[in-house]
Amino acid sequence: MRRIFLFDENSLNSSSGARTVSQSINFSSGQASGTQDAFAGIFEDHPGLNPNAERVVELQCVIREKFEALTQDPEKALIMAEASHGESDNIPFMEFIVDDLTQNGVSGEAFQEALNLVGQSAASPLDQFEIVPLIPMNIGNFYFSFTNSSLFMLLTLSFFLLLIHFVTKKGGGNLVPNAWQSLVELLYDFVLNLVKEQIGGLSGNVKQMFFPCILVTFLFLLFCNLQGMIPYSFTVTSHFLITLALSFSIFIGITIVGFQRHGLHFFSFLLPAGVPLPLAPFLVLLELISYCFRALSLGIRLFANMMAGHSLVKILSGFAWTMLCMNEIFYFIGALGPLFIVLALTGLELGVAILQAYVFTILICIYLNDAINLH
Repeated sequence: MRRIFLFDENSLNSSSGARTVSQSINFSSGQASGTQDAFAGIFEDHPGLNPNAERVVELQCVIREKFEALTQDPEKALIMAEASHGESDNIPFMEFIVDDLTQNGVSGEAFQEALNLVGQSAASPLDQFEIVPLIPMNIGNFYFSFTNSSLFMLLTLSFFLLLIHFVTKKGGGNLVPNAWQSLVELLYDFVLNLVKEQIGGLSGNVKQMFFPCILVTFLFLLFCNLQGMIPYSFTVTSHFLITLALSFSIFIGITIVGFQRHGLHFFSFLLPAGVPLPLAPFLVLLELISYCFRALSLGIRLFANMMAGHSLVKILSGFAWTMLCMNEIFYFIGALGPLFIVLALTGLELGVAILQAYVFTILICIYLNDAINLH
């Protein structure tokens, strides 16, 4: 009688994942020499079978229990156990892991190696977008934590105030402007010309009412996007809730301006002139949905472009760095291509950061013009 152990590869870390099947193989006196061939045939029919499967499963369970005892975290223990034995069926290797964990614990080679493997496998291009509470604060179920996102928004504001300080204290009133004053004047004139060109039907003085809000929005987005290009910084505009809050608040303000200027006649933009009466209800609903989705598309466009661009740069940077760290000269030469691509993508992402601030601002001007002139 020969006992064969069958096990599910997805259940290797559970002692219930193994089951035994008894298979009787009868040999006559003239077939004794064919014993090895008979068992070889069994394993050919079942390529996943391992005569030592029961011991393998037992060791995997022991390794998992050792990691769980050391980490006090079942989920992390399971990940570290899988990383350490790598689904191996090498019994001496697994016994070495068990002995090392038993004798040396967290300071042992097996634990440290598993910890490094888990750290490498857990790295993700999306980790850079994680919001981390720096100063946790909550009242009941309301959370007011000061996060890394809040920190970098304050840094953006600080940079803007510092720029204004350099202009007013060191460059203001000079007949020949210094570099800081020239930069601020360039940004000021750029947004002012944008407002004058895109918003029609108003005098210059009335347009100036909307200019401060549009200028602050442009500078905030520009500095946030450029700040996100600094290594180990945080890209504020890569989060959908932040861009959505910004786009919806501005869009609500634009709608209020439309009602203040036209009253209930503001709803007339939902029905284009000359539309046949049977199509009127359908077009009104379609225009209303289109109008409401302006705010959604405004926030999604900025969030998607910043997140996708930064993720792509992160992925290619990690690949190029891995290739450069290889000892083989072949890998080093092969990494030059990805490295140049990363440099090119960084330049492209820098342009996208500026372009997205411009696109967001010009769309605000266009939507404001539509609300004022009912286009």
